[in-house]
Amino acid sequence: MLGAIIGDIVGSRFEFNNIKSKDFELFDKRCCFTDDTVLTIAVAEALLENKGEDTQNYLKKWGKKYPDAGYGTRFSLWLFSHDSKAYNSCGNGSAMRVSACGFFGKTEKEVEEYAKKVTEVTHNHPEGMKGAIVTAMCIYYARMKKSKEFIKKYVSKYYDLNFDYEELRSTYTHGPEICQVTVPQAIYCFLISKDFEDCVRTTISIGGDCDTTAAISCAIAEAYYGIPEDIKKQALTYLPQEMIDVINRFYAEL
Repeated sequence: MLGAIIGDIVGSRFEFNNIKSKDFELFDKRCCFTDDTVLTIAVAEALLENKGEDTQNYLKKWGKKYPDAGYGTRFSLWLFSHDSKAYNSCGNGSAMRVSACGFFGKTEKEVEEYAKKVTEVTHNHPEGMKGAIVTAMCIYYARMKKSKEFIKKYVSKYYDLNFDYEELRSTYTHGPEICQVTVPQAIYCFLISKDFEDCVRTTISIGGDCDTTAAISCAIAEAYYGIPEDIKKQALTYLPQEMIDVINRFYAEL
């Protein structure tokens, strides 16, 4: 889960100013957490409190605490409305906030059930659900020490991963913020990475909606590689204490 937050923080300053290079400082004064982090915390707390029941209440609680975090238009309308019905979204928000499910579930079945539960409250479009479930399952398989070949074979049942890094880096743009054009690219970046930091740099270097793409790829990278302590410590300095408290409690209860 912290991997997703790190990807978001590092990628935040490049979302609308793509760097198209791996050569950059991971953290600087322009970094900040965005909606990816806020909603990741919300899902984690929902799982801790009641295994994902009433996730919509936690999304609204945390979203309203940080109203300027950069939510998508449809989510913002949902967040500040009195109606909590799902709105058939296939936005990539379903995948960027789901990482806690991949860590919290103890079996494949549990991970999939948690991912469905926390996603269907807003992103009940089939592509929105698929993006969340596949991301959560990749995290789970990485935790279970499955090989990259195993993970790639699993993902290939749902997405085409036939990318070329140099082509992506030169052509990928910030287009529609939907699972279909974010999740496969994010997973590809994880698959070609060498370690956690390289996953961050690789993902951000392809451009696009890079804070969200990095939130997805780096959540899987955390489960597969772990996070270097220096990167972890730097990232936490960008977060308020109430978020750090949820993070600490989450890992303590795994």
